Amino acid sequence: MYRILEKRQLNPTVTFMSIDAPLVARKALPGQFIILRVSEDGERIPLTVAGYDREKGSVDIIFQVVGATTMKLNAKQKGDAICDFVGPLGKPTETEGIKKACIVGGGVGCAIAYPVAKGLHNLGCEVTTIAGFRNKDLVILEKEFEEASDRFFRMSDDGTWGEKGVVTAPLKEMLEKGERFDTVIAIGPLVMMKFVTLETAKFGQKTTVSMNPIMIDGTGMCGCCRLTVTDADGNKHTKFACVDGPDFDAFTVDFDEAMMRNAMYSDFERRAREEECNLLKAEVK
Repeated sequence: MYRILEKRQLNPTVTFMSIDAPLVARKALPGQFIILRVSEDGERIPLTVAGYDREKGSVDIIFQVVGATTMKLNAKQKGDAICDFVGPLGKPTETEGIKKACIVGGGVGCAIAYPVAKGLHNLGCEVTTIAGFRNKDLVILEKEFEEASDRFFRMSDDGTWGEKGVVTAPLKEMLEKGERFDTVIAIGPLVMMKFVTLETAKFGQKTTVSMNPIMIDGTGMCGCCRLTVTDADGNKHTKFACVDGPDFDAFTVDFDEAMMRNAMYSDFERRAREEECNLLKAEVK
């Protein structure tokens, strides 16, 4: 069992937890993920490592309460324990040789973007961060991004936080002025990563995307996170986000196919969430 050392709400739908998992903390790197089960009869879900403390033996996770399992996890409190916590899994984000990077995070994807920005910053890299949210009430990790960034652009759909607009706006402005980065790393909703890629492609700017949003099983067994990538010769290959990624060269990814596949599970997750809500209501009574 893995004890919850800390829990706090980052916004109405996003929760931070620090888990006592010394073996995972010992090996974890930015960009990797863990798989957990809340209970013995629960499903496995992958969550990105949002931070770690090797001395303390803790691993941080940040999750959005969207389905049955995240609802069960969110019902746990500090001092409670979860059944399984396995990792680190996946390939860590490539950081070697990077001196100047632009990190683009959208929504809860900022929970994945932050450890990457922090890791690069700690290595002495010049980090520019662009974070986008629908509104100020959904903002997470603002202070943390400030500390890990040399420049920090805030964007919101309604203008209640930072500038009104999308994350591609400041990125496009910098690229049009001739600024270049060793890499742009985009992490967030699939549609956001698609449009970041379309923008950077105009300038030949190297770009990496995290396909974490399409992962389900996390071991390559279910096939749900498969995606099509195209190599330099135009040949198409099937890859799996969990075992081949989660990071991929953005210019090779078929985003439209990934978005269609991701939408296939919406009805199933909605029904599972409704069932869990009914169970929680019954327990309250």
